[in-house]
Amino acid sequence: MASPRNDLHWLALQLYRNLGTLELPAVRAQGLSLWGYEVLTRLIGEPAQSQLELAEALGLDKSKVVRVMDELEANGHATREPGPDDRRRRTIAITPRGRRAWQATRIALAKIEDSLFTQLPTRQRDTTRTGIRRLVAALDEMRTDASGG
Repeated sequence: MASPRNDLHWLALQLYRNLGTLELPAVRAQGLSLWGYEVLTRLIGEPAQSQLELAEALGLDKSKVVRVMDELEANGHATREPGPDDRRRRTIAITPRGRRAWQATRIALAKIEDSLFTQLPTRQRDTTRTGIRRLVAALDEMRTDASGG
């Protein structure tokens, strides 16, 4: 029997894969993809962005944002309008339908997270989230330093 892997990359990959598998039905129930949900989350926090700004904020390729926006627009969750100063620039906005889908998805995902966190003792739940946030911030800083930015 192979020994269990304990390196951070492997553990994070397993968490990502398995959590995504559990979350996918919840986002699909609202006519979204996981990336569609992430785009709507960004639009809730910072409305009226361009596709380029959205791509940069989410760390996605511009062509991926176009595909996700095609999906969101087709389902009535978001709109793309020509920018007021530059008609080539598309301003993205969430629709009321998109806001409702986002809210329903957020509630469903919170239930999944709560169920997962019941596997930890109560006092470790906040510590775990804090630790993960710190690791993400450290990796962002390391990546920025490595790229010279």
